[in-house]
Amino acid sequence: MTETTLQETTYQVQIEDVFEGPMDLLVHLVQKNEVDIYDIPIALITEQYMQYLNVMKAMNIDVAGNFLLMAATLAHIKSRMLLPVHEDEAEEEDPRMELVRPLEEYLQLKCAAEDLATRVRLDWDVFARSAGEMDESAAPEPEGFVKVSLFQLIDAFQRVIKRVSHEPFMNITVDTISVKARITEIVDLLEGKESITFEELFEGHATRGEVIVTFLALLEMAKSQVVRIMQHIESGVIRIFNG
Repeated sequence: MTETTLQETTYQVQIEDVFEGPMDLLVHLVQKNEVDIYDIPIALITEQYMQYLNVMKAMNIDVAGNFLLMAATLAHIKSRMLLPVHEDEAEEEDPRMELVRPLEEYLQLKCAAEDLATRVRLDWDVFARSAGEMDESAAPEPEGFVKVSLFQLIDAFQRVIKRVSHEPFMNITVDTISVKARITEIVDLLEGKESITFEELFEGHATRGEVIVTFLALLEMAKSQVVRIMQHIESGVIRIFNG
């Protein structure tokens, strides 16, 4: 098969400016491993970061250059951490601070942005002091639910695919029509329902290819705001709501 044919038959999900970026992945890994950002186990985090990138590439999820830049930064910090420390040398700054400072800033900005998002918008860049009533143009968030990150979805997806096959994850090509057809099926599945669980999407799909197509279809629907993907705060169950 020629390179042109491969490009025409491979389905690729573009996530830039829609889903999270590399800093969000780092936050996810820090929270998942329950580690202090000031004492990051750099070897573990680097290994897990690369695992997520490999999964995204295997599913033809477009990995933007900033993800690869962060991977290079992590590898550089890891290599510096492996260098021997000599007692007679002047004390040097912990190489991890190269990562800690932007991560700390990002968490502060993220917290501030989430706070502003709960307030009533009076103008393009003017917000009320309190939340008050919600924006009527936006669909109300289901009570007891929070938005799910791309990386939480990847975690849930990997649990599903492990039940289908124990073979190593491999790169596959997915026909565009298959993804579009699966989107139509999911829309039909949601018709007349308030929501369905993430696991319900994969019922009756026994092959790895079918599971991957379903996941790609879900990402496209979320990107187009056809659905909202939420997680119950107490139970941790991920549900798919109509957008």
